[in-house]
Order: sequence, then structure tokens, then C-alpha cells
Amino acid sequence: MNRNKGIQVVRLKGTSFQIKVWRALKKIPKGQVVTYKELAKQIGRPTAVRAVANACGQNPYPITIPCHRVIRSDGGLGGYSGRGGVKTKKRLLEKEGYFRTLKS
Repeated sequence: MNRNKGIQVVRLKGTSFQIKVWRALKKIPKGQVVTYKELAKQIGRPTAVRAVANACGQNPYPITIPCHRVIRSDGGLGGYSGRGGVKTKKRLLEKEGYFRTLKS
């Protein structure tokens, strides 16, 4: 039995690259965003922008692992694999206090 004071521990199942991306996503503060390109640089794979985007799309826990906080370099939202798609991504960002003009 896990006794982490109410913290739910989830075992991530994915490639080592995906898990690296998902762990980096957990570090993005609420109300802030990074671009797919910035995230690729953060994990030490600056040319793997599309692979980072694909890993975000394979995120098994889109709310717990906040992939909605990653946007395109041009300010566009990109995609969102969670229920409701990009509309939900925009709503989540606005709810977290990210009010910059968001491109659909």
C-alpha cells in the first residue's frame, strides 16, 4: 500500500522519450505556457519538436499531466487530445489565468 499522504502515484507507461516529455510537462507552472520547441530544448532534444508534440498527444492523463500548457511557436494552441479538443485546451488555459490572446 502506498502511503504518500494522499498523493496519487501513477505509473506511466510509454517510451522513455514520452515519459521524459510527460515529466517535463508536470513542471510547467499553472497559468504559464511553453512552446513545443521550448519543451524540446528543456528535455535536451532541441530538434525533436514534432516528437514532443506527438508525445503530448499520447499523454494518458491530460489534466494531471498538463499538456494543455504547451502551445505552438506562433502563439497558436496546437492540438489537445483530451475530451473536447482545442476548445477544452483554451478553456483550461483561461481558467488557469492565461489570458494572452489565444489563436485557435
